[in-house]
This record gives sequence, structure tokens and C-alpha cells, in this order.
Amino acid sequence: MRITKLLVASLAVLALVAAACGDDEDDAAEAPATTTAAPAVEEEPMAEEEPMAEEEPMAEEEPMAEEEMAMEMSFDVDAALDADLDNCAAAPTGDPFIIGFAADLSEVGGFADIPISEAGGYYVSLINCAGGVGGHPVAFIIEDVQGDPEVSQRATADLLDAGAHVILGPPFADTGDAVLQTVNASRAVIFVASTEPVLPDPSIYSFMTTFSDTQQAEAAAEFAIDNGITRAITFSSEGPYFGYNPETFAAKFEELGGELVLDVSYVPFEDFDFASHANEVAGVADGTEILYTAMIAPQLDALRGAIEERGIDSITYFGADAFGVSGITVIDNNEGVYWTDHGFGTDGNRYERLNDGLAAMGMPSEAPGFAALAGDAITVAIQGFIDAGSTDPLAIAEAISQLTGVEAVTDTIGYAGTDGTPDTPVYILQIVNGETTLAARMQ
Repeated sequence: MRITKLLVASLAVLALVAAACGDDEDDAAEAPATTTAAPAVEEEPMAEEEPMAEEEPMAEEEPMAEEEMAMEMSFDVDAALDADLDNCAAAPTGDPFIIGFAADLSEVGGFADIPISEAGGYYVSLINCAGGVGGHPVAFIIEDVQGDPEVSQRATADLLDAGAHVILGPPFADTGDAVLQTVNASRAVIFVASTEPVLPDPSIYSFMTTFSDTQQAEAAAEFAIDNGITRAITFSSEGPYFGYNPETFAAKFEELGGELVLDVSYVPFEDFDFASHANEVAGVADGTEILYTAMIAPQLDALRGAIEERGIDSITYFGADAFGVSGITVIDNNEGVYWTDHGFGTDGNRYERLNDGLAAMGMPSEAPGFAALAGDAITVAIQGFIDAGSTDPLAIAEAISQLTGVEAVTDTIGYAGTDGTPDTPVYILQIVNGETTLAARMQ
């Protein structure tokens, strides 16, 4: 069954916004941010019912109005994040800017897209509470692709029918490709959490919000060499993420002068008895190695325990961004572990304020990096809308392809001159004395 809604938690946020903003007219103006863009779609037939003699001049004047809109509109991320949901500005009354999210809320992609959906709904609430974008409310529509390419096509078609000006995409290439095929280069598709380098392509207006697997794996290799580590062990599984990241890490590590001493095969999500794997490690390790993997955090917990039982306790453990979303901060044996992630919250920065706001609303994110990416993707879409000065999806898509230095939630983002992968940094985080710390920011 397809779902057209925000998550329950996001609806709760928006209900608070509506209550804070006051009267029935304000509530009506907030409605596009909660569920659908249907009101905007239904307004077009009403306009066509007006006398035809008046319709032609109105259409001719529209480009000028859009130019004025481009000059007048702006968006302040900080003002949105600082909005008080108990004391909103006057509700925006312009035509809504509609962002559709083809989200994978299944067990396959829900680890990413559930926190993104929650954070996206909350962030849109803040934006509308602060007055919208130049008086235009932002609508946020979610369709569940259910981890299925065929469902992804239907869900994306529903978003197009609802009038979405920009589509946000799911985390994996199979469903992502289905979204791109359905959109058919008619508007921008921004993949919020995906790091798969096969997805971005500015020629069809396909963009990623974050770094690619190539970038995060190579950043890990550079970090290791920079810190004097010259021997590496990888744990890998054939495939695009669990295999591609270790392979890319190893290639860059060796290019920089390091030595790959062992690659061990494992089954993602399934292997938790690592006794035989640990024996392989013990047969070659001298304790100076970095062990790099893209496995989930609970598997690392089991693997590290098995290796340490064999008297090897000085290996450096380093993972891809799957660590950050799968519980690296809560597993038992996480001290000293490194991983690549999408940002870092400190000193009241935007990343921290967004996640603190979610927590205050009773929706603390188990994946704060992905929650922040929701803010990044929505900010990129809004800036494309502003720069285009138009609600024409193709104009917005073209504007997104030329963005530079956009002040987003995790960092600055730009696409001009790229392959659709943004020029955003890779954050390397580490657990130190039980706390998440920033080890490096690499770009």
C-alpha cells in the first residue's frame, strides 16, 4: 500500500505550528507543509474558469512577476532554525513550493529515510513558521517506495501528479534509478542519503546531497596514511556499498604507499560469529593495522570482540557512514572507533540546532547526520527555487546545477562544475572517552 503523508511525528510538529500560528486562515496556509500539494493543483482549473479575455494578459505578465520574485525572495537557514514554533510569523499565503520525497520507509532503507522524513517535516515546519520563502509556504509530500523499484515508479508518478517541483530520492540505486526513469529529466532529483556514485548525473538533473562512496573511502585512506598507519586489513562483501567502499579504500591506501595485508569476506547484516574471521586476522596482524569496513556497527562490535579475544587490541577500527546510522555510539566496544559521517554538532552550529530541536519535539534522531542531510536537501531545493525565480521545475533544476557555496545545515554545498556530487566535505568522527568527537574535516 502506498503512503502519502508525513510520518506521525512530523504531523505532530506541524499541528503545533498550526496551533501556535492562530486562526483558521493561518491553519489553511500551513496545510501544504503537512500533507499534499493538492490545493495548488486544484487551483488551476478555477483560474481557467475565469473569462478567457482576462487569462491571456495574466499569462503574459507572469514572467515579469517571476523576475520580481527572484529579486525579492531569499532564504536564511539560521532564521528558520531559530524559529519559535510557539510564536510563528504570519503564515505564508503565496503558492506553495512543493518538495516531494520518494522515501524508502521499509526495512531496506528506513534506517536512512525515516529519520530524514522526520527531520524534513520538522525543518519545513520551521521554515513556514518563519514566514516561508518570500511569502511562499513550502509543502513536503512523502510517498513510500517500499524498497521496490516498481513501487518507486508509482510513488514518483504520484508525486509528479501532486505537482512536486523537486523530488528527493531514496538511498539505493535500484529504487533511485526507478525514480529517475519516471521523472525522465523533467525536474531535479536530489538523493538525500545515497552515497552511490552511479546516481548523480547533472545532464538529467540527478544530484546527491552528500559525498560519494569514492570520496568517503578515499578520505579514510588519506587519514590513515596522514596518521602514520601503513598496514591495512579490510572486511568486504561483494556489491556496491559493502564491497565498493573497502575496495576503494584499499586502492587509495596502496596508491599512497600503504600495504593491504588481508581482505576478509563476510555477510552484511548476518554474520555475528566472527571466530574464523578473527583467526585470519590474528594470522597476519601485528597490531599496527587499520581495519576498514562498511559493515554495520553491531557487527563491528562482535568482530572487534573476537579479535581482542585473540590478544590483538591495538588495531585502529574505521568504518563508512553505516556506522553512524547503525548505532556506533551505543554499542559496547566502540572506544576509539573512527567513521566517516555527514557533519558534526558543536557550539550551537546548524547541525546541532536542528538535532536539538528534534529532540525537544520528542523526536531525537538515531541518525543525526542523516537528519541534518534532510535540511541540506531541502535547502538546496529552496535555493534552486529562489535562483530560478520561477516554479518551472526545469528552471529550478538548471538553477540547482549551478549552485555554489549554499549555506546549508551540515556545511556549504555547491554543484557547479561537478558530476552532480556536491563539493561538500567528509567528516571523520571518533569515539573518545565514550563521546563522539571530530577527528578531521576533509575536502
